[in-house]
Amino acid sequence: MDFTLGTRLAKLLQSMYWTTPTAAFFATVALMLVAMTALEIAWPTVERRGFLPMSTTRGDRLFVGLLGAAWIHLGWLAATELPLWWASVVSLVWFVLVMRFG
Repeated sequence: MDFTLGTRLAKLLQSMYWTTPTAAFFATVALMLVAMTALEIAWPTVERRGFLPMSTTRGDRLFVGLLGAAWIHLGWLAATELPLWWASVVSLVWFVLVMRFG
């Protein structure tokens, strides 16, 4: 039996039901992590204080922005029948605000 990482990953990906939005989401998160790593290597983070009640680094703000976006989507699903794409727009605005001013 072959238990190499590549084989296990290929079996995992085949067993999942990938839609275009799902693949785009995971690709975007992966690209953000690569970009944040490159930024950290090129320009190390200095903690700063914004509207969040704590000093944060770029990575902290990325995490808070993604977590907030998840909560916005969950709240949207619970509170309204409007299309979920609108929640994505609200989440994008939230994410930009956190990354810039958080």
